[in-house]
Amino acid sequence: MRRGMEITRSGAATLKEVKEIERHFHNYERWFGLSGQQDPAIQVAEPILTCKTPFRIDAGNDTWGNWVQILGINDTPAQAGMLYFDIHRINFTGFETNNSTHGIQIASGASGLAALAAGTYTEFILRTGGGNTFIGPIDIMDKRIPVGTKMWIRNWAHGVVTSWLDFYIGLHEYPE
Repeated sequence: MRRGMEITRSGAATLKEVKEIERHFHNYERWFGLSGQQDPAIQVAEPILTCKTPFRIDAGNDTWGNWVQILGINDTPAQAGMLYFDIHRINFTGFETNNSTHGIQIASGASGLAALAAGTYTEFILRTGGGNTFIGPIDIMDKRIPVGTKMWIRNWAHGVVTSWLDFYIGLHEYPE
């Protein structure tokens, strides 16, 4: 009996995960750029339907750039009734330095430093190509977090004096 119960629990857990994956990949996606009316405590992003300005991060040679806020407390939810969100994609639309390597950290919390200390961040490596063309969209794997949570990003550049990156973010929202 017990063995059969374990299989049932395992099957239920697997079914729950499959439903979660299905909900993540078959979801509405909203894209954001830099708001023209920034108030870091409240709003820093704006839907791309009304804003065409990308976010920008910058870094120096083998050093992390400053944390840049990409979502304020009023930037989510974008859809009424949603309680959680995750950053799903990032699309780099411009860069300063061809053929350069960057480390990117995306964090959630009161500040970038607080998120770094708490471990509430995800990171990836990006290599720019030749010519000033877009890179992406790049899928981001991140945890679902409550709407109204501030989001931050920063850039690390290797072997160049300065290197900025322009980008837009895409997110998914969830009712539970």
